[in-house]
Amino acid sequence: MPPYGPLAGIRVLESARFVAGPWASGYLAEFGARVIHVEAPPFGPPYADPTRTLRPLLGGANGGEVVSESWAQYARNKLSVGLDIRRPEGRKVFLDLIGSSDIWIESSRPGTYDRLGLSDEEVWQANPRLTIVHISGHGRTGDPARVSAPSYDLTAQAFSGFLAIQGNPEPEPPMRAGTALNDTVTGLASATAGLMGYIHAQRTGKGQSVDVAQYEIFFVLLENLAIDYFMRGVVRGRFGSGHARLHPYDVHRASDGWVVVAAPTEDSWQALRELIGFRAPEHDDRDYRLAHREAVDRAIAEFCRARTREELETIGRTHDVAITKVYDIADIARDPHYRERDMFLEWDDPIAGRVKGPGVAPKFSETPGGVWRGAPWLGQDNDHVLGGVLGYSQETIEKLRSDGVIGEHPPERPPAGPVPFFVREGL
Repeated sequence: MPPYGPLAGIRVLESARFVAGPWASGYLAEFGARVIHVEAPPFGPPYADPTRTLRPLLGGANGGEVVSESWAQYARNKLSVGLDIRRPEGRKVFLDLIGSSDIWIESSRPGTYDRLGLSDEEVWQANPRLTIVHISGHGRTGDPARVSAPSYDLTAQAFSGFLAIQGNPEPEPPMRAGTALNDTVTGLASATAGLMGYIHAQRTGKGQSVDVAQYEIFFVLLENLAIDYFMRGVVRGRFGSGHARLHPYDVHRASDGWVVVAAPTEDSWQALRELIGFRAPEHDDRDYRLAHREAVDRAIAEFCRARTREELETIGRTHDVAITKVYDIADIARDPHYRERDMFLEWDDPIAGRVKGPGVAPKFSETPGGVWRGAPWLGQDNDHVLGGVLGYSQETIEKLRSDGVIGEHPPERPPAGPVPFFVREGL
């Protein structure tokens, strides 16, 4: 693994599955952390980690094999070890990996690792400086019925209060986020928490455990929703594409699609008012404007319907009014700003071949993140990690392999040639 990024030298062990945990470690890997992803048996299809086969699938470049688009993105830059930690020999290997790591990220139901003899206390015996990041739907403590309940992205959207304020007003149903937003945001929070714990361990020499509950991450991101209720008794409802407290702040139809028009401050409202020729002075009062939205909305709608999205963006920039096209991925792919900021990358996946996907953000001036390899096939790095990182002899590795403690599933015909480092479009 080449050294790069602001996290070069930080070692992360990840045994998570299905989005939030893999997203957390993948984000750290994009900025240079060495991430070792441990996968349980079966060491081949159907995999224990369902992310490898989550649809849609990319057609394989090697004898018809396929790989999930999600895996191709979430697992890029990682190392893969196939390891059965249910067996004593596998548990020993896992604890050796713990001993060489700074952060461990896992996403099982609470109590799973305790039953395997890998409780926090047992793990800290192997590495007292380790930061342990536990990701679960509802957390490790609290109402036992809730702690043990199954949870997915949509579950957390509902339990957090997020879903109740998304979509059109009653009697229309709540509208879920268009992607696994809770999973990915939880992943970002988990990555941040892991780094916080790492900094604390560097200062004190003592590791700690972080309990990340998916629903809590969304709950604390709901702005002043709780204060609204506890201080004023307000149960906030759904406002469709509009905003409960800001206006104008909505989606409008242009002649060829959709745009957003945002004027939440006094200065921005004055600029928009002049642009659309709205003359009613009483609407200059913010509270009056919030209570009487219809007249302003009609004026904005008439202004937008008569113009294309491109025309509206150009007019908005000229008059310093925030008007932006609602972009789909086809718009994004053609946009020069995305291209100029390297937000499209190409890399070689060992199963799918050349893949084009999202770049890395944010941008560091001195130690940029990047993509140095594609998502590994299961067990791709068994020999390197056990031999090069842990110092196991080849005889020991072969014994673990023959006993079924470690395993791998290489593609039938891997692509020839080295994987390029930091492959960017056009380079």
